[in-house]
Amino acid sequence: MSDTTAAAETAEKTSDEETKAPEPVDDLVTTQHTLTVKRRKLAYTAQTGRIVLRQEIKKDGKAEGHRAKAEVFLTAYTLDDAEPGTRPVTFAFNGGPGSSSIWLHLGLLGPRRVLSGDVDELVPPPYGLEDNPDSLLVHSDLVFIDPVSTGYSRVTEGGESQEYSGFQGDVESVAEVIRLWVSRNERWLSPKFLAGESYGTLRAAALAGHLQERYGLYLNGLLLISSVLDMGTLRFHEGNDLPYSLYVPTYAAIAHYHGLHGERPLDDVLADAEDFAAKDLPWALSRGARLSTEDRAEAVATLASLTGLTESYVDRVNLRIEHVRFFTELLRDRGLTVGRMDGRFTTWEVDGGREHMSDDPSVSRIIGAYSAGFNHYVRAELGYHNDLPYEILSGEVFKAWSYKEFEGRSVSVVSTLSEAMRANPYLRVHVAFGHYDGATAYYASEHVLAQLEIPEELRDNIETAYYPAGHMMYVHEPSRLQQSKDLGKFITSASNR
Repeated sequence: MSDTTAAAETAEKTSDEETKAPEPVDDLVTTQHTLTVKRRKLAYTAQTGRIVLRQEIKKDGKAEGHRAKAEVFLTAYTLDDAEPGTRPVTFAFNGGPGSSSIWLHLGLLGPRRVLSGDVDELVPPPYGLEDNPDSLLVHSDLVFIDPVSTGYSRVTEGGESQEYSGFQGDVESVAEVIRLWVSRNERWLSPKFLAGESYGTLRAAALAGHLQERYGLYLNGLLLISSVLDMGTLRFHEGNDLPYSLYVPTYAAIAHYHGLHGERPLDDVLADAEDFAAKDLPWALSRGARLSTEDRAEAVATLASLTGLTESYVDRVNLRIEHVRFFTELLRDRGLTVGRMDGRFTTWEVDGGREHMSDDPSVSRIIGAYSAGFNHYVRAELGYHNDLPYEILSGEVFKAWSYKEFEGRSVSVVSTLSEAMRANPYLRVHVAFGHYDGATAYYASEHVLAQLEIPEELRDNIETAYYPAGHMMYVHEPSRLQQSKDLGKFITSASNR
């Protein structure tokens, strides 16, 4: 090789090294804070930023090191001077798929909370933040995780986001975040909990099984908020009549809230709706064309009475009320639609002939407060700066999401949670329901819990709580206060068994 050729190759190699992106590193920022709870000052440490997930690479049986794959954003709160061996830690995330953890973080669990208001008392821009003396931090350290492609979490240069936009990739990456945090902070002997909301409940149940099987990491409890463990209970499509029955109690609750059941107590309305959803409606739907004229007329009349819809409408949709259709139809004569996430919310519908509402007011009316609150808080109070947009709800993730592991069957983690509870009989489960939640109907969740394959003695490990609000029940102030107490009590109880 000539000197000229060697020099050229050396220059090219040097140039490649110079232009190659630097190896990503954790960029965590640590700050100190205090929270006053009943005249007692709690000192705590916040750690905010992204940690790098790496994959062990092997080729032809030979190790080639660990390659950075993704950077995951988290915010951790740890109480100062607490005993790690007895101090619980809760890992929290929301759902979507495609949602950041902002909702649980600034709405319910964290030491600071956003001021959004509720239904008829919304806070106007530019919003604000305040201390949250009801924070779960009083009872447990907290780690809020934004799955890849949500929040500030991203794949590394040259990475494929699709690798994480699916059931198994999501579970494995979130599990790795949990393992790393527990190991680096020497918390293997701490009581450990997962708190998930919506799809986050399905993720939490899957993680309970995966953490046990892959790492031998056993949990003390799961906090399932607005739970969905079997997608078959909420997917309205041909050949699946289950949701058409299981959503009736939620429809009845929303109709009651908007005055369509007169002075009847809500409990009475729900009892009638649950009875009809459990017995007569499934039978009527299963009969199809075999249903007699008299029986059909009776079913139509009962379903219309419970849901607040007209008999004509119920008859036209063949007793099958799809949920978004319901939200659009219920108050059509008033020129309004009701919220999917929270049926207490309403908004104007300019096109009175629409079949599917143009906006979900239970999201659009509050997301501005959460966005402003977090973007201020993370920079001004937690000291973390990043020019990326904080992805609160990523539509790209939702559209790209893959359930290939469940091809030909319902997306369900019922067997996974059942196995986890049988292997770890100390695993406790708290399930929170909102009566006006039109995204994950409470009666559908009850149905799934009843299908868990566990012995009768483990049924006592499951507790439920109901709130007069929607999917994010903590938007409703009385519900937030009660829920905070309920979760604190659960953490304390499950940690001391």
